Amino acid sequence: MNGAYRVPLKFRLSRPLLRAVFRGIFHILANVKISGTENIPRHGAYVAAMNHVSIYDPPFAAAFWTRPLEIIGASDVFDKPAQGQLLRAYGVIPVHRGEYDRALFQRIIAVLQAGFPLLMAPEGGRSHVPAMRRALPGIAYIVEQTKVPVVPAAIVGTTEDFWQRARRGERPTLELRIGKPILLPENTAKGRERHEIRQANADLVMRHLAGLLPEEYRGVYADSAIFPA
Repeated sequence: MNGAYRVPLKFRLSRPLLRAVFRGIFHILANVKISGTENIPRHGAYVAAMNHVSIYDPPFAAAFWTRPLEIIGASDVFDKPAQGQLLRAYGVIPVHRGEYDRALFQRIIAVLQAGFPLLMAPEGGRSHVPAMRRALPGIAYIVEQTKVPVVPAAIVGTTEDFWQRARRGERPTLELRIGKPILLPENTAKGRERHEIRQANADLVMRHLAGLLPEEYRGVYADSAIFPA
């Protein structure tokens, strides 16, 4: 792997344990269904793009992914006692939502240039409801800088009542549906047109996600979903 970024030793040690623990917890609490793992590249960098309903999405995706993922997460969650400890133990990269953070983008680009896969939510945060919101253009900017593919990671069942249902012994179904890698169109435009193409590319990612999700999850992309061939 090339590039300046290296996963610190403490995270290389903690991540296999955390992933195994969360796999066990999810299997106990839920009926877990994973499909499309054959679509995950075995080597090299890519962005795994997920829809984001609740706090359960990142640990669910990370636990059942075939490779350890670098993850970006909202900085405010780091202030919550239990959640913050878990994020720090895994080595989640904090992001300040709603702010342009040049250092963050440089770090993300370094991660990908070094050959590591990255998990992110193009919506920029939890929607709190199944229906997806419109993506922010950040994912398209990252791909412009790194030329990596995007792997859609559609998550179903992680609604905010998941924990209450699981505690009652209902074992709700949780699904991770992984789509084929997609390459975003190159963006060589300038000015306003460049931003518009960047937003269109971010929307393209979400349209592929929408095609993997049930109708009630597609939100603003319900009429433009791209379904798997």
